[in-house]
Amino acid sequence: MNTPLKRKLFNAFISIHILHHAQEEPIFGSWMMEELNRHGYDMSYGTLYPLLHSLEKDGLLVSEESVVEGKRRILYRTTPLGDETLIELRHYVKELTREV
Repeated sequence: MNTPLKRKLFNAFISIHILHHAQEEPIFGSWMMEELNRHGYDMSYGTLYPLLHSLEKDGLLVSEESVVEGKRRILYRTTPLGDETLIELRHYVKELTREV
């Protein structure tokens, strides 16, 4: 069953996952898609890219264009606000997992 609430929660978990990896090193869409699939998230690029753009619009990610092996890539990394937000979210995720 796919409800609006389930979609919002799903997107929140994915956003935290994106921030985590973008804090470790710059990420790009297709790599992030593979990583999310590896963790069992079944999603499309039509879900991923709007999330990336939303996180950037909210000031949590910043992007830069790069060319790697002749391919144009948009690399995303966390901003200082993204780093601070991730620290706070980690606290809440840990608390939640202890309770459920």
